[in-house]
Amino acid sequence: MAPPSIGTHPSAADCGDDLCMAPASLSLSTPSALGTLFSLSPFIATFAVVSFGVATKVFPHLSRLQSSHDGEGHVLPASAPPTLRQAHAEHGARSPRRRIAAVTFAATIGLATVLAELILAEISDLVTPHARTVALRFTVPTLLFMLVVLIPFLELQSVVAGSGWSFQRTAKGRIPRVAWALQLAVFAGWLFVFWSLGQAVPANGGAAFDSSMGTAAAGHVESVGDVLVGGQLARACLERIGVIGISLMALLSGFASVSSPWHTFSDNRSYRKRPITDSDISRKQAGLDATSELLLTKRHRLRSLQRKLAEPGGAAGGGGGSLVGKMFGSLKGIAGGASGGDAAEVKALQMEISGLETMESNLATSLSLLRARQAAHARDGTALGKVLAVPSYVFSVYCVYRILATTLTTLRRMYYPAASFASSDPINRFLGLLAKHWDPKLDQMAWARQISFLLSGVILAASANSVLQTFHLFAKFTPGLLQHAQANFALLIGQIAATYVISAALLLRSSLPREVGRSVGDALESALEPSFVDRWFEGWFLLASAVTMAGIWIGRKLAGAGGGGGGGSGDYLDDWDDFAGEEM
Repeated sequence: MAPPSIGTHPSAADCGDDLCMAPASLSLSTPSALGTLFSLSPFIATFAVVSFGVATKVFPHLSRLQSSHDGEGHVLPASAPPTLRQAHAEHGARSPRRRIAAVTFAATIGLATVLAELILAEISDLVTPHARTVALRFTVPTLLFMLVVLIPFLELQSVVAGSGWSFQRTAKGRIPRVAWALQLAVFAGWLFVFWSLGQAVPANGGAAFDSSMGTAAAGHVESVGDVLVGGQLARACLERIGVIGISLMALLSGFASVSSPWHTFSDNRSYRKRPITDSDISRKQAGLDATSELLLTKRHRLRSLQRKLAEPGGAAGGGGGSLVGKMFGSLKGIAGGASGGDAAEVKALQMEISGLETMESNLATSLSLLRARQAAHARDGTALGKVLAVPSYVFSVYCVYRILATTLTTLRRMYYPAASFASSDPINRFLGLLAKHWDPKLDQMAWARQISFLLSGVILAASANSVLQTFHLFAKFTPGLLQHAQANFALLIGQIAATYVISAALLLRSSLPREVGRSVGDALESALEPSFVDRWFEGWFLLASAVTMAGIWIGRKLAGAGGGGGGGSGDYLDDWDDFAGEEM
């Protein structure tokens, strides 16, 4: 068929899909920059508001455990006046690492919130597909960079610095090469471990992903995977983050499922035997103040010795400027006199300071838990407290039920491979039926699996206080873990939140009809099969539950044997007190 001649109007038979379209209609198919910016304004506003609120309100509370350090080795005593404390805190807030951590934490939480908003916008189809795609082009790659590169780099740097290495320039202005070499080596190890996690993903899921990416690329909406190295790098990172997110939520929810019932039933029995009084809190506060003062004295002594050793001839130059004095000073240095004594004292002080820092951290955490428990038990004595205690008991019973049901499901899978907890749990089935009633096209089983994963986050959030108390119990036997967790607490919270949102989005994509998952489905497509997700999640959940139960039992036995109380009710009152008394 010959094309229409120039200057004549095409006939109806010669009209194609786009040939007979008016120029105005063609121009409307490509949104203008101003229209796209207007469509993106809700996401920009969400990112700005959430990031600003998190940076100004949440981050200072999460990082207050490290407020005594300003990043330059300056510390304050517990008896410092408020004005000096405020100046010290302002100086610490202006330190480069603290600023980077604050910006990273705020940006991660803000981007995770925007991603959740994009998923809701995709389900309800409130924003144009082009605007959603533009938002995903920025949100998903930036979140991947935060989770894979920036946050792990900052966390590992804190671990290396906590091990005794300094990243500050030396007195001669040189960069500490050994510390940075160790940092880069550890970071390279993290990247290797992260990439090795791809072996856990079933290989047969990649074909489904590739074919879906092909259909997505053929559509009108360009996916984020096509933007990032042909989709391969983005897909690989999303798969591994999905595996990490599912594993992390399974571990944390298993940890919380054991912690919540234990503290709900055990703490009430312990409180009846020995209530928490004001004298207990005063004794703990006095121990914390004494430890802080002793730690301050040790730090000042260490700094003076380090300055003395750093001075030219300061360690062995006690003979003045005469030839005889220099000769005797050199002989004393060779024989291990003043220099050797100062160096040995520096090493001893460093060990003592490390132990005192651990003790101070544990005493501060124990004091905070004591005050929280006293307030909670005082509230439980009122009528309102008794009413509010009912949901906690119901929640604890559900946690026990979930552990038992998951165990039975795992045993059933030996004979019925298709069995899963999400398909048998009555709560998940009920909520799945509600979702299917809302839209008959939805997959009920897929939504039951998604609800099961979301309930894991609810378990973790609802039992946050119990989780912190159980973590404090474990930290008594691994004090270094508590120090590193406190130093990176804000970054850990941001990392967990963003990973949870991405993992939930990966599962939610498979729970929706194909026509609903346009840009989000193309951007978050992965090879995570439903059966793999069930097995992976339930396995890690049971492992975390078993390890937590064993850890609590061993911790109570050791505490009872060491405290002479039979693992009794006063363990949380006497933590570290004997050790602190010996150090005093």
